[in-house]
Amino acid sequence: MAAIFPSEEWLKGLEAKLNSDTRYRDLARNWEGDLLFFIEPEGHLDERLTFYLDLWHGTCRKVEYKPPAESHPNPVFTLTASYNNITSILTGKLNPMTAMMTSRLKVKGSMGYMMRNVPTVLDFVRCAQEVTTEIL
Repeated sequence: MAAIFPSEEWLKGLEAKLNSDTRYRDLARNWEGDLLFFIEPEGHLDERLTFYLDLWHGTCRKVEYKPPAESHPNPVFTLTASYNNITSILTGKLNPMTAMMTSRLKVKGSMGYMMRNVPTVLDFVRCAQEVTTEIL
């Protein structure tokens, strides 16, 4: 299922992709951690966008589009990026690891855990790229 980013349809498509992709399931089999994304307004995005993913041992147990931040007060990871930076990652113009190391994608949580799980992180991004057919 492919969809326009950002949208609830896109996020549901990502959930379906993560749960059906055997490569992701294998690489992420030891991953334990939920993600709360903050996409800061820029370009075509007029207001801050949030989305939440509960990732656990190669599956995506839950997604939420535009949840209030207080509904997930202690996610394992909080990721913050401008709209242009996140869309650059989704189109392959910006490497996600480079984005993290240069603070274009800010990570709150264990950077050591992220670094030990680079294949999982990169495959998560591959899945996100594959469900993105258009960017607003």
